[in-house]
Amino acid sequence: MAARGHVQDPNDRRLRPIYDYLDNGNNKMAIQQADKLLKKHKDLHCAKVLKAIGLQRTGKQDEAYALAQEVAALEPTDDNSLQALTILYREMHRPELVTKLYEAAVKKVPNSEEYHSHLFMAYARVGEYKKMQQAGMALYKIVPKNPYYFWSVMSLIMQSISAQDENLSKTMFLPLAERMVEKMVKEDKIEAEAEVELYYMILERLEKYKEALDVVRGKLGEKLTSELQSRENKCMAMYKKLCRWPECNALSRRLLLKNSDDWQFYITYFDSVFQLIDESWTPPPEEHSLEGEVHYSIEQAVKFIEERITEESKSSRPLRGPYLAKLELIRRLRHRGCNDEYKLGDPEELMFQYFKKFGDKPCCFTDLKVFVDLLPSSQYTKFISHLLEVIPLSATAESEIALPADIKALQQHLCVVQLSRLLGIYHTMDKKQKLTVVRELMFRYRHGLEFGKSCLKTELQFSDYYCLLAVHLLLDLWLEGEETAVWQCLTLLEEGLSHSPSNAQFKLLLIRIYCRLGAFEPVTELYSSLDAKHIQHDTIGYLLTRYAESLGHYAAASQSCNFALRFFHSNQKDTSEYIIQAYKYGAFEKIPEFIAFRNRLNSSLHFAQVRTERMLLDLLLEANISTSLEESIKSMSLSPEEDDIPWKDLRDNRDLTVLFSWDPKDRDISEEHRRLSLEEETMWLRIRSLTLRLVSGLPTLSHTIQPKNSEKTAENGVSSKIDTIRSLLQQLEAAVDSGKKFLEQKIQYPVLGPPPTRMAGFFSNGSCQCQTSLFYLVSDIYELDTNGLEDSAEIQERIGNSFKSLVERLTDLFNKCKGDLIEVRDGTLKTHPNLLENLVFFVETISIALWVSSYCDGVLRPFKSNLQKKKKKKKESNVAMPPVFTHFLDYVTELQTLTSNVIDHIKGLEMILTALKLEELSLKDTLLLQEEKKFTKTVQGKVQSSYHHSVQEIGELLKKRLDTIKKLKI
Repeated sequence: MAARGHVQDPNDRRLRPIYDYLDNGNNKMAIQQADKLLKKHKDLHCAKVLKAIGLQRTGKQDEAYALAQEVAALEPTDDNSLQALTILYREMHRPELVTKLYEAAVKKVPNSEEYHSHLFMAYARVGEYKKMQQAGMALYKIVPKNPYYFWSVMSLIMQSISAQDENLSKTMFLPLAERMVEKMVKEDKIEAEAEVELYYMILERLEKYKEALDVVRGKLGEKLTSELQSRENKCMAMYKKLCRWPECNALSRRLLLKNSDDWQFYITYFDSVFQLIDESWTPPPEEHSLEGEVHYSIEQAVKFIEERITEESKSSRPLRGPYLAKLELIRRLRHRGCNDEYKLGDPEELMFQYFKKFGDKPCCFTDLKVFVDLLPSSQYTKFISHLLEVIPLSATAESEIALPADIKALQQHLCVVQLSRLLGIYHTMDKKQKLTVVRELMFRYRHGLEFGKSCLKTELQFSDYYCLLAVHLLLDLWLEGEETAVWQCLTLLEEGLSHSPSNAQFKLLLIRIYCRLGAFEPVTELYSSLDAKHIQHDTIGYLLTRYAESLGHYAAASQSCNFALRFFHSNQKDTSEYIIQAYKYGAFEKIPEFIAFRNRLNSSLHFAQVRTERMLLDLLLEANISTSLEESIKSMSLSPEEDDIPWKDLRDNRDLTVLFSWDPKDRDISEEHRRLSLEEETMWLRIRSLTLRLVSGLPTLSHTIQPKNSEKTAENGVSSKIDTIRSLLQQLEAAVDSGKKFLEQKIQYPVLGPPPTRMAGFFSNGSCQCQTSLFYLVSDIYELDTNGLEDSAEIQERIGNSFKSLVERLTDLFNKCKGDLIEVRDGTLKTHPNLLENLVFFVETISIALWVSSYCDGVLRPFKSNLQKKKKKKKESNVAMPPVFTHFLDYVTELQTLTSNVIDHIKGLEMILTALKLEELSLKDTLLLQEEKKFTKTVQGKVQSSYHHSVQEIGELLKKRLDTIKKLKI
């Protein structure tokens, strides 16, 4: 909390027990102790703030805020109160209040270095760059230390980055920052490396590359020592910007002579060589360049690479760089159509030699993967056979399969198997051949476990990739229509996970396959065991949030959304702390990166999706009738007019390659797949966002007894509310049309590529038409409310037809939910996750129908009340009731009957799932070995349990809806 190293002030001693209680999480005792102290010492401000912290942590935010403001109004200057208020405001997520606190403190104690630096950091938390600049200079005037001066300079750079007008950035902020640094350079006051880095950053942003290069190469550049080759890397970047290819080439060549294994310098070397060839550059009579000798021909490049390989052969440690550089040069020469002229060797032979040298390293496959396109497709099988010949494998008495005798041979064989998959050799096989390969791979996997007996639980088994490759082959068979293959996938993965509990690939594949089968229950535990950290909640979180709600696991969906949102919300606070640390330690170049990182997360597609789905889910679970709907919407601060999704800046941060793939390029995830997936996700997000906004608009159309065509309408804004609803409805129609056009393309993503959205099911099962009709009904009911009952026969008839049409559509949607979720055919298990998704859409649609019906009820009830009063006055018993009441009552009755039927259907599904004896099933395929049977039983049990759980949660929610429908009687 506050610094309490030594007690000088008697108040510190008095406050100590309160600090201890707060530190130990005993907030109630902290409040009591503060109250006791305040009775004796009414003016002890810090005690009040500590009490406010206790109140904040016990959920009494309003009391805490009032108490804090009471102390803040007194403008305290004691360290204890200021620090305690800072902690409180941070916990309240109100960093802007900290700035006011220290502004007041600085006015009262103008020469305090501590308060001025706290004020600067307070501005940094809220991104007040102009005020940061001023605070930095004020601090420098009080205490002329370099870091404070450069805080002010950095704040100018931040103003330039955040400026809307790029011209203003380059004509005002950056030149001013440059002049400020130049002043320090002229006065020879530059002390630290961070200050030189800052100067370089300014010149680079001003595109003064020549000046930046002079700084790095000059006396100031000598201070750039913290990073390896920091100076050389900066020079290289400037040479590239200035297109000074001779210097670029000479520098990269010089660095490769020092370290011939640094790949980035090979790329720069080749780039510069070919640039010089294209420019027909010839060396001047004097020295070649500032950096020394330049290579400007293919002959020189070939000779240089050959020399590197010769040098490598003398090295005590084998280096991969020179060998891969030779393959890279062949690829570039081939691309330019001039390979035959320069005999660098046959790529196949070079790759074979590389394999012999590095085949026992796990990186061998990823190294060669880049260059397999140099091989002609007709040579693939021959190349693989050639590689297999050099692996020391030996057959055993138990098996005909030749097995490796040690880990090195196992790694070599694994590399060949991975290359076989990459070259498409397995894809050309028929079903029988694929099953034979699967058997062989699993045999090798189990044999390889012998080498990993001493491995810790946190370590991966050496042979895990055999199991993964076998699963990929089985997935191919599943896509070809072999239903048993998917169960075998799960069986093998569960077996693999039992031997290698920390293998993330096993877990990720299990998550994807379980979700594809409609079983979400096992996924939560698997995802939790991945122990995803920080940014991974954004990059792989979609694997969880995409399926949780759509498969009927509402509690798990709520939990997973909360988990993701907690990360996104803490990002804002955490990034501010990173920025402050960067200022403190002079890591100025990191500050723009932190800001960009924060913006990237704030614009995350996944963040927008989770936020929208979480609010829809909360309404679904909590809001039964219009009053509770209104309360829920109010608590979420939802407004139909506001759209807080940054549509133009949406960033797709999903890691779509998190699952290993050894597929050939034509079967792997392409850039086109990524683009289409982002387009689909954005369309679906727009539909969901508009649905949420339309629902949030329902409570705003509250019934008023006066006719709404009076002049008061414009004043109270109700007419503008219906205009908003109608505008949103038009936007929804447009979004739906775009979605339908998109789906006409019938895009097929790779099996382990981006998962498709729920959009196709939303359109095909009729949910979309139902929900759109419900929102149109709102518009009609509003019109009836505005015009009254007397002159609205046409509207009443339209409403009546809408009610009938809605019941028909809802019944049709229910019909698409019928069928067995899990069925057994000839001992083979088949799941129907689409039925589960349809049931979830039915629950959502019936909930929207209920909220709309509640609005109808709110409009019709006062009309009926007025009619009954008139009836009593006129003492007439035969006054005809307008048909809209009968229509509504019939609609509610049919809604009740339909919901009851769905609940009965769900009870039937529960009974079937409970009675289903999956352990008696066996996969007929001979693939099943005895040791696999227990894992098969586990897998089937998990799927059955998950479906049972889904059906129970859906049934519980529908029962709540039925209870509410029963109350809808005018």
